[in-house]
Amino acid sequence: MCSSSILLQILACALYNNWWPMLTALMYVLVPMPCLFFGGGSTQFLTSRDGGSWINAAKFLTGASAVGSLAIPAILRHAHLIQTGAMVIEFTSFFILVCTVLCFHRVTLEDYW
Repeated sequence: MCSSSILLQILACALYNNWWPMLTALMYVLVPMPCLFFGGGSTQFLTSRDGGSWINAAKFLTGASAVGSLAIPAILRHAHLIQTGAMVIEFTSFFILVCTVLCFHRVTLEDYW
């Protein structure tokens, strides 16, 4: 699933001969960084209510980079830098990537794996 998401990311650029949509790949790299730096590599802090200002900052940065992954293609389309088809492919790529991450998170929560 992750490979198909990356393939769609590249196809959104290659099919329309415009590489502006590749900016969302930067956001894909930024999304897990707060978990690595502030959460110790675990996603458990995202669902907990306790924590200090660093945990709250990590939650904010994770949410901001996730929203940015959707906002960048929409802004590029509004500025007429990309076509509607490229934007739809970018959204599809993002949702496949989110499903991949959720499936991986669900599998790692179960102890019998």
